[in-house]
Amino acid sequence: MIIIIPVLIVNIFIRDDEIKFLYHENMFIRVKRSDNNIDNVPFEQYIIGVLAGEMPVSFDLEALKAQAVASRSYVMKKMAYNKDNDYDVVDTVDNQVYLDTNYLKEAWKDKYTEYINKLKTAVLETKGEYLEYNNEVVEAFFFSTSAGFTENSEDIFGKKLNYLRSVDSNWDSEVSPLFNSNNYFTLNDFCNKLSINCTNKININIINTTSTGRIKKIKINDKTFEGSKVRELLNLKSTFFSISQDASNITVTTKGYGHGVGMSQYGALAMAKKGYKYDQILKYYYQGVEIKKI
Repeated sequence: MIIIIPVLIVNIFIRDDEIKFLYHENMFIRVKRSDNNIDNVPFEQYIIGVLAGEMPVSFDLEALKAQAVASRSYVMKKMAYNKDNDYDVVDTVDNQVYLDTNYLKEAWKDKYTEYINKLKTAVLETKGEYLEYNNEVVEAFFFSTSAGFTENSEDIFGKKLNYLRSVDSNWDSEVSPLFNSNNYFTLNDFCNKLSINCTNKININIINTTSTGRIKKIKINDKTFEGSKVRELLNLKSTFFSISQDASNITVTTKGYGHGVGMSQYGALAMAKKGYKYDQILKYYYQGVEIKKI
């Protein structure tokens, strides 16, 4: 026993080899890849690939665990929506970014085992867990960085969901390099991108905003836009933006990154650094939910 116990401790807690998973045959996600092929990926393996694609591996484990539960919930909802279709999700930002093992081995090289084991730990420690509200799997939206607050779902997606309420997320500014961004345009380039009549002076009229200040509708010169359309045309990080002009130069300043609904990923990182556990992070950003297990 004196000999065996130290060996067991070393084998359990010092891992140089890659963690291995066992799967049930019926737990697969049908992932449509960028080349239009459809891969059948074991459920928890898919969550690992999404963690790799959606959140920096450098993030604290509790933030990664929160992301794992959110991503599991997201794909469960998609599986229900798409049960009669050929695939459940695509592997891009249109759903959740999914990166497969071959890609990660090439990208991470000699760090692969260390990094993949960290992600697998986050998945193992939350295995099968998802979010539920009133006995239904939630729409577990998430995004990179808030502008100080998250958004009510109806302000962005037009549908009110009681668990997707605006909450304070001011700590994003402490940890996210994406909290403030500037985008620079010449006057002509700005007008051309928006297809507006160009004058020497740009006239801005903000018609409507969300409760937190994101632009819902704006008039620029002769044309009225949805804030989301301006974001798309100018390739902005969010709809929380302001426009300033200096002669023939235009600066568009944004706060935050992403649509703003649900869990802020950098907010989750900040909470983890403050000592919050993954379940506390999830229940903060998704109000009134329960964590259930498949």
